[in-house]
Amino acid sequence: MLPFRRAVLTAVRANNSRYFSASQNNWNARKGLVLGVYEKEGAEDDGSLHLTEAAAGFDNALSGKLSHLLKLSGPALKKGKNRIFYGIHEDFPCVAVVGLGNNSAGVCREEDWDTCKENIRAAVSVGCRLLQDLNVNHVEVDGCGDAQSAAEGAALGLFQYDQLKSKKKTRVITELHGSADLAGWEKGILYGEGQNLARLLMEAPANHITPSVFADTIEEKLASHAERVIIHKRPQAWIEEQDMGAFLSVSKGSEEPPVFLELHYNGCPDRTQAPLLLVGKGVTFDSGGISLKPSSGMDVMRADMGGAATVCASIVTAAALKLPINIIGLAPLCENMPSGKANKPGDVVRAMNGKTIQVDNTDAEGRLILADALCYAHTFNPRAIVNAATLTGAMDVALGSAATGVFTNSDWLWGLLHNASVVTGDRVWRMPLFQHYTRQVTDSQLADLNNIGKYSRSGGACTAAAFLREFVTATHWAHLDIAGVMTNKDEIPYLRKGMSGRPTRTLVEFVAGLANKS
Repeated sequence: MLPFRRAVLTAVRANNSRYFSASQNNWNARKGLVLGVYEKEGAEDDGSLHLTEAAAGFDNALSGKLSHLLKLSGPALKKGKNRIFYGIHEDFPCVAVVGLGNNSAGVCREEDWDTCKENIRAAVSVGCRLLQDLNVNHVEVDGCGDAQSAAEGAALGLFQYDQLKSKKKTRVITELHGSADLAGWEKGILYGEGQNLARLLMEAPANHITPSVFADTIEEKLASHAERVIIHKRPQAWIEEQDMGAFLSVSKGSEEPPVFLELHYNGCPDRTQAPLLLVGKGVTFDSGGISLKPSSGMDVMRADMGGAATVCASIVTAAALKLPINIIGLAPLCENMPSGKANKPGDVVRAMNGKTIQVDNTDAEGRLILADALCYAHTFNPRAIVNAATLTGAMDVALGSAATGVFTNSDWLWGLLHNASVVTGDRVWRMPLFQHYTRQVTDSQLADLNNIGKYSRSGGACTAAAFLREFVTATHWAHLDIAGVMTNKDEIPYLRKGMSGRPTRTLVEFVAGLANKS
């Protein structure tokens, strides 16, 4: 081979430039490294590089070889861009260098998130996926000055639901490189794995995640925390004893029996501390019932238990983090199916608190099962109640996938949720709870309430929230409509296409913040 070919072979591609050397003796080790580089600040580009601390240390160990190759290979790396180098270090046959953007970026009030953290998550996820695609199964990751965000990016970026495929993605082990912040890294891994658990539950086919299987899965995930967790998988007989007529009216159309999953996490040494109640809608498949949905796109309704998935995943994560707080999680689990036993439009059912509901649309079933769950939540004298649900398509129309819509009667609760979302980058946006909407659901011909608004297509997310409020007496309550953030196409760069598991990390950060205030 000619001398210059032994030195460096370059091949530039849009958004992904790869550089090769002849030294690839350790390729079979399948070990890779992700390093970060910042954009230079100011208008002048003097040709110098702004490497992260870990990248600078790696570069020094190679006597400047990395920085030399970066300069040789083309213009400075911008945010979201990357290059791969092969054979430049005997321990790492593959090194991915990723652009982190501006090092001085912080909380952006226009975007309502911490831009630096988001840049790190996005960049690290890209680097890890590039190495995964090369069948690298062990990746060390630059902490990029924020080990938790780097770990979240790695964990979230590498997730792929391929459990039912013969050909699977390479399973990658990640570890922190060049940083002493192991605690931050491990915390970020737990945050990422929590969201991935929600993604796993939401992505799985409905015939694989029935109400019973969902409950069993969460029980298995919490088994290692048995000293702090009590689990009740309430059967149909118990649901009937509680007079949860609204919940039962939805479940009766399916052959799958309902389950009312109740999780008690006792993390606070003071067992008298009032619990935080987390409530999640758990419709494991939503056909719409007699008000049948169109067949096109109905398959994604396997994720209509996204509220239950994110709530339960948040409690699993809180337990893993050993957060000093008491939490009770409630998940009414069932299917919404058409049959001779199913709800019919115009039927009237009675909720646990005695209120009657006229069911004019059987596809507005989530609010029915949540109504009973919210009534039951009040029996624990909660500190606050937060419910999450893929409740309305109208929420997707209003905000798209940019943020979760939050309806709350508490400025205090809103502040905690909002602050948490700025940290995680999984944003929330406050929506109105005007009496204007309440009047639309309390004006019912046959019952106390109607399960759809008087003007059905107007303000659908708001009338659904107003309906839920009729079953709330707690001073601090928030309803999170997560229908718009249920899936990811390409909006969030560190999530692959599919079910998103959002806003699990925001819920965990919210719980952690509340625990610290305790």
